[in-house]
Amino acid sequence: MQTKYIFVTGGVVSSLGKGIISASIGKLLQARGFKVTIQKFDPYINIDPGTLNPYEHGECYVTEDGFETDLDLGHYERFTGIRTTRNNSITTGRIYKTVIDRERRGDYLGKTIQVVPHITDEIKRRMLREDEETAYDFIITEVGGTIGDIESAPFMEAIRQLRWQLGRDAVCVHLTYVPYLKAADELKTKPTQHSVKELQGMGIQPDILVLRTERHLDDAMRMKVASFCNVDLECVVQSEDMPSIYEVPVNMQRQGLDAAVLRKIGIPVGETPAMTAWHNFLDKQRHAVGQVHIGLVGKYDLQDAYKSIRESLNLAGIYNGVSAKIHFVNSEEIDARNVADKLGGMAGVLICPGFGQRGIEGKIIAAEYGRTHDIPTFGICLGMQMMVIEFARNVLGYQDANSSEMTAHTGHPVIDLMEEQKSVTDMGGTMRLGAYDCELVKGSRVFKAYGEEPMIKERHRHRYEFNNQYKEEYEAAGMKCVGINPAANLVEIVEIPGKRWYIGTQFHPEYSSTVLHPHPLFMSFIKACISHGTAEA
Repeated sequence: MQTKYIFVTGGVVSSLGKGIISASIGKLLQARGFKVTIQKFDPYINIDPGTLNPYEHGECYVTEDGFETDLDLGHYERFTGIRTTRNNSITTGRIYKTVIDRERRGDYLGKTIQVVPHITDEIKRRMLREDEETAYDFIITEVGGTIGDIESAPFMEAIRQLRWQLGRDAVCVHLTYVPYLKAADELKTKPTQHSVKELQGMGIQPDILVLRTERHLDDAMRMKVASFCNVDLECVVQSEDMPSIYEVPVNMQRQGLDAAVLRKIGIPVGETPAMTAWHNFLDKQRHAVGQVHIGLVGKYDLQDAYKSIRESLNLAGIYNGVSAKIHFVNSEEIDARNVADKLGGMAGVLICPGFGQRGIEGKIIAAEYGRTHDIPTFGICLGMQMMVIEFARNVLGYQDANSSEMTAHTGHPVIDLMEEQKSVTDMGGTMRLGAYDCELVKGSRVFKAYGEEPMIKERHRHRYEFNNQYKEEYEAAGMKCVGINPAANLVEIVEIPGKRWYIGTQFHPEYSSTVLHPHPLFMSFIKACISHGTAEA
């Protein structure tokens, strides 16, 4: 059929959950048999979020084709199982760079370059995905930020034009906030009315409103919003706080959000799909017995900074019949005197990825504690590198062992740059990014975890590598290199077979874990944690 377009915008305040709503719409349409993709348009001028501080923007998610993107793409993939690409994440910086590069080449034949039509035309081209050969039934476009932001104005103008050009083939879903005033004991719809009025002032009439609320809205309040905002009552949907974000698609289906989208576009609604696998997952979540305590060792005390890792642990816990209780442990505050207090009660330890010097000594101490006390320990990217450095210092006897990222002239650079990286000066988009092959050593713990698959493919985001000059020494001392990239002979996975579960991966397995297909390494890790620290009721 002709491709249909759904635009998701937000008003009143940020962080209402546009990404979760977009992912939920995608999941519900998928369940009806439609081929769907979801894309995020961010108004900031960075080319991508790769150089942004996680405190500013949360985690940086990486696509299989090696593009650094917004964390909402992680929600899209976890909910729908689709594999996003660089075409699913667009920023103002990328739009302007494309237009300016064309202007420098003379592509515009001497015309004066303006926001309208040149910037808006480029936005529209990317929203329509005209250059792609893949045909989709629905393309869902989430626009970051909040209505009224000066940065988002060109995106709103592009949507206005597309709504006019596409007619019934385009639908606008607007997410707003309905606050509860405790002193008055009332829910207030005025912010929603103002948000819709501002959207209408840009020439866009929302077709569907999703009202974010902590309290249930009765039909009278929904009718009030419908009347003031020129929206059908059946198209006013509430998004209440749920016990889990994975309940949201079911809640949206219950209220007929997907049916409203289809009616607006003119597609027969038909029967409501059962979504059996999704409901089975939710049933497992509701009936998880006990908790398994995981120490998350990192330097960013912000849950969005390690969003995919947290969700991967949660999903693996649910499929193992427990709730993963995650305790953030600031690596800057770990030292030899207090590490037992911070990690001693944990069933498992996960050492987080990251960049830079800050907090690495705490991660090294955490790795040593996990190794010497035989606690299941999982190191990801920088976390794996800290496990390698700790082993060099305390087992191989190289007290000055380090990464050349941290100490350029260390005598034992057990983690070092590849030759082709040594001449790179730009920070953005110049790392080893995206999915690479990894050949597993037969009989290893990771080989068994992956279901005895000899070759896997996982996503990377790093510059520095395990230094192969030391490989024989590591293996002789008990740390085995059990995953190797066959093209470049780079070490991807290390493990100590003699321990309960002590594994480090240079790649990021968390990017590949989804609701219906939790990642096998996280599944194996949680099983080991349950065995070590019996889940508490």
